[in-house]
Amino acid sequence: MDDPFYPGIPAVDLAAIDRLEAALATVYGVSQVLSRSLNLQETLREVLHILDREADIHHSVVSLAEPGEDGAVVSAVQGIRGPLPIVRYEIGEGLTGAVLAGGRVISIPRIADDDRFLDRLGMFNEERPFIAVPIKVGDEIAGVLAAQPETPEGLDQYTQLIEMVANLIGQSVRLAWQVAREKRELTDERDTLRRTVKREFGFDNIVGHSRDMKRIFDQIRQVAKWNTTVLVRGETGTGKELIANAIHFNSPRAGGPFVKMNCAALPENLLESELFGHEKGAFTGAVTQRKGRFEQADGGTLFLDEIGEVSAAFQAKLLRILQEGELERVGGSRTLKVNVRVIAATHRDLEGAVEDGGFREDLYYRLNVMPIYVPALRERLEDVPEIARHLLARVGRDQGRELELVESGVRVLLAHHWPGNVRELQNCLERAAVMSESGQIDRELLQLCGLSDTPAALRPAAVDLDDPNLSERDRVVAALEQAGWVQAKAARLLNMTPRQIAYRVQTLDIPMRHL
Repeated sequence: MDDPFYPGIPAVDLAAIDRLEAALATVYGVSQVLSRSLNLQETLREVLHILDREADIHHSVVSLAEPGEDGAVVSAVQGIRGPLPIVRYEIGEGLTGAVLAGGRVISIPRIADDDRFLDRLGMFNEERPFIAVPIKVGDEIAGVLAAQPETPEGLDQYTQLIEMVANLIGQSVRLAWQVAREKRELTDERDTLRRTVKREFGFDNIVGHSRDMKRIFDQIRQVAKWNTTVLVRGETGTGKELIANAIHFNSPRAGGPFVKMNCAALPENLLESELFGHEKGAFTGAVTQRKGRFEQADGGTLFLDEIGEVSAAFQAKLLRILQEGELERVGGSRTLKVNVRVIAATHRDLEGAVEDGGFREDLYYRLNVMPIYVPALRERLEDVPEIARHLLARVGRDQGRELELVESGVRVLLAHHWPGNVRELQNCLERAAVMSESGQIDRELLQLCGLSDTPAALRPAAVDLDDPNLSERDRVVAALEQAGWVQAKAARLLNMTPRQIAYRVQTLDIPMRHL
């Protein structure tokens, strides 16, 4: 049709230009919305609102499928007031289902002319056009975008516009699916790790059915509920750290950090920096600021092993943080607040140390709020077979084979005094497993590892280390025997430092046994 004012020149279709401008404004607005938010439901509602505002498409709906599932559920609607209706379309059901089934665009000048229309939402005018296009994620049909223009005029242009918007929505759906998949994977990994941690550090890792162990289980269950400070008492090698693990991972703080520190492992000047942290330049070598163990454990639990070994000066600093929950980094002046549950452990006689003035009485009472005493292995020999089989199962997993403790081996284990407690038992079983060709741990193997099947009650009494008739070599050997050949423990029996006893072992040519 020619322009009436300029014959021979085609008339300009102003309505088409308006539709084109509206389409550009719509696509621009939709692209902005899709790049602004990761909330898919919120994004879809805003996209349909833009269709309404910019393109005069006042009735539209997005139906989405779940990844890997058939059918689609209405996820966003423009043109209905009130809550989102719960409507589901199966494959091939209605016009939406037809698009899901075939992946083809449906564009109808008048809805009433297509008997597949179901009018589930009750919002479309049957005398007006209807457009339904697939929303695709790769080759997969992720849903359907359906819309109704006010007039069939320019239906092809409207259809192209809805297809472009559906393509943009598909990109957001792809991102939402990816985020949801990664979130599920992270959740599954987290749950798996939690189950692993609970298995490794929970009650299942503390073995025993003796009366003493049942008492300990009851104490752990009770104290784990609260933030009470716990003092775990017992000889070296009895499993005090396992008790601390079980308390933390069965407490409300299980989601927080569990930080460990052996107070006897560092000299006092390093211990303070290790526990409280330090500021940059606080001392030679402090090139950066560093958080201490208390800050690292904020919101969780700090396990202080060998608490009885810290000096009197350091005890005062420790008391402050236990009472006030406050600390200052080495070289700093700013007071920091931390929320930490403290579990301490010691093999020392703290009551005696308090009487002798070697341990602060106020710190002792602050730590000893809830004491848990872990008995020595010789005090619960009835648990030895069960513990041994538990330890052998772990060794067997590491070696990739089944290990069996036979009855003759059990008798040898029950006859031993176990001065090194569970740690000695573990080392002995690992050594026996390495030496076993068949995987069976019997009497002969355990005897090769240094154990005797002579009952402890029939063995000679422990040597008196204060006997003046003992030579220095015999005295050191006797202390090592009583300490299960743990040099640090033997040093304490002889009132020596570990360095001193190591020197004597070397100069007196004492062959060390490794239990």
